[in-house]
Amino acid sequence: MKDFWRKARNSNHFIALGAVILLIGGLFILWVASLRIPALESISERRIDQSTKIYDRTGEILLYDMSKDVRREAVPFEDISPYAKAATIAIEDKDFYSHNGFVLSSFIRAVVVNLTSLSFSQGGSTITQQVVKNSILTKDKTPTRKLKELILALKLEKVLTKDEILSLYLNEIPYGGTIYGIEEASRSFFGKSSYDLTLAEAAYLAALLKAPTYYSPYGSHKEELEARKNQVLSEMYKNEFITEDERDAALATTVEFKERKNTANIRAAHFVFFVIEHLTKKYGENTLTNSGYKIVTTLDYKIQEEAERLAKEYGELNQGKFDADNNAIVVMDPKTGEILAMTGSRDYFDDVMDGNFNAATGFRQPGSTFKPFVYSVLLNRGFTAETILWDVQTQFTPSCAPDNFITDDICYSPGNYDDKFRGPMTIRNALAQSINVPAVEASYLAGVRNSVKLAGDMGIKSLTNVSDYGLSLVLGGGSVSLLDMVTAYSAFANDGLGNPYTSVLWIEDDNGNIIDRYSLFPTRVLPEETARTISSILSDNVARTPGYGTNSPLYIPYRDVAVKTGTSDDYRDAWIIGYAPNLTIGAWVGNNDNSPMEKKVAGLIVSPLWRDLMDKVLPNFPEESFIDPQPVDPSELKPVLRGEVGAEPHSILHWVSKDNPRGPVPSNPSSDPQYSHWEYAVRNWVNATGYGMPATEPNPELLVPLPVPAGF
Repeated sequence: MKDFWRKARNSNHFIALGAVILLIGGLFILWVASLRIPALESISERRIDQSTKIYDRTGEILLYDMSKDVRREAVPFEDISPYAKAATIAIEDKDFYSHNGFVLSSFIRAVVVNLTSLSFSQGGSTITQQVVKNSILTKDKTPTRKLKELILALKLEKVLTKDEILSLYLNEIPYGGTIYGIEEASRSFFGKSSYDLTLAEAAYLAALLKAPTYYSPYGSHKEELEARKNQVLSEMYKNEFITEDERDAALATTVEFKERKNTANIRAAHFVFFVIEHLTKKYGENTLTNSGYKIVTTLDYKIQEEAERLAKEYGELNQGKFDADNNAIVVMDPKTGEILAMTGSRDYFDDVMDGNFNAATGFRQPGSTFKPFVYSVLLNRGFTAETILWDVQTQFTPSCAPDNFITDDICYSPGNYDDKFRGPMTIRNALAQSINVPAVEASYLAGVRNSVKLAGDMGIKSLTNVSDYGLSLVLGGGSVSLLDMVTAYSAFANDGLGNPYTSVLWIEDDNGNIIDRYSLFPTRVLPEETARTISSILSDNVARTPGYGTNSPLYIPYRDVAVKTGTSDDYRDAWIIGYAPNLTIGAWVGNNDNSPMEKKVAGLIVSPLWRDLMDKVLPNFPEESFIDPQPVDPSELKPVLRGEVGAEPHSILHWVSKDNPRGPVPSNPSSDPQYSHWEYAVRNWVNATGYGMPATEPNPELLVPLPVPAGF
């Protein structure tokens, strides 16, 4: 081994290698020495990068310039509340006053993440490094930049005091939108100087720093902001910045945020902030805001203008007539999932009714608009649109007596919107007229788990805990968003092909290069025949007429349009979702505080808004018709599947197995836990009406529902 090293030292290669190492080392030292900290005055003049702009689908109508009208007011360090300083340090960099500019463990962790992901998106976590990143360096994300950031952070610590660095940070950091610096944030959110911030207010501002768009008090993640604020207070107490009593008092304090200022240079505000929130998760707050991107969205601004006009008009009308102060609208291309319009309230800038909250993405109970998903499970399994179900008073809890027609914490016996029971009904008529009892039967036959899974496959992502739902799921027992519902209904319109919703067509960098583009990847979520059957039912005005009348707002004579309404329990939500083969429009009406409206069904409250928008928009789209489902040879079906009650009336469980409806008749139907209750309900109705008795003709008023002026 000694001979090896002696020969190596005498080798020309070894000498050359040593010279190269010395040269590289010298160049590195010179490069490090060349990195200069700008004068304090130039650092204080915050560098504004090229602004990102958001456009409609034409790429010509500017919806929002993300850095226009930037608001920033620098204040001396001593004029900033001690609470604000302590809250920021506690959550952002608890060792700020003890480290020399960076924390080795955090830096190594960032290097490992960058090398493994090749994204170079992880930066330094210290306040000093963030000052360097935001105020000195360019926006490129490279390994060299990360090294510069580290070196300059070390240098900055030697030329500025800790208080000066923290002052720079608090005066430069973005708090969301065009708000930069603690003073502007304090005035914008609380209407006061940063010197006067309370502990709770300071904790909220510190909570925003991690992701100002996501945690915005005007957005849809207020609960997450609250949790983050509580975490700030916990860290302040843990690090002995505040006492336990101070923490507890701040936790119990209710903080009021000022109303959001009317941003004159923004169009389609709910949609724009929806886009920003989505892209912030993908690119990061600073990159998205300051990279000079041109974001071309899916929004059709002509449709958006109509939606906003009608949202305002009907919002005021419904408040006076139905005590419903808010609404939301989503318009979508069902062939692509592209969002063409979105309103989250009747007026984004109406703070009296919390207009900046986006009700299109909030979660509410959908009422009967959930029924098509449950019936789709049955159609997938082999049931038909002509299958006979029974609209009769039924107790659906096997442990309750069959004649106990009440609903409480244990027993479940739902009624219909008009308190009538119609006897035997086809699935077509039951769904078209939105009758509840057959839908609950369908929920049992389909299975709650299967219904939730299908709804999820079609685009409804909020029903995550199946154990939370029972048979009432079919009547809207789970909470969903309007955006997800419109997405799911679009799969019906698109012949069973589903597309996730999208709000962005493409993104260009500041040199005009396309760095991201939406790609269409539809997936089969429903068999064609199931989608076509649902569309056939929901566009069948004859089947709908007994419940809605012959000329309701749901009937559009000049086009094929399928539509479903829904009203939630206690009249807190009114829904409508309708579609042509190339256009889906959904609307919701209610109150943001979840208070009930007047006891009117959705057909009265929300359908005029939907119909007005459909009449304005649909004629501008090419005329397309639904494809009829393939007819089934009746001779291949059991009588109950082809619309026949039979000589001896029985519930459907007497004739079919719910998991194999086209298989043999069950040999022991009473083994089904629902059988005895369903049979009792049918016999009870037959005895009361004389239906099927040899000497008695059925009472037609009990079998055929009378037209009513309101839809369900």
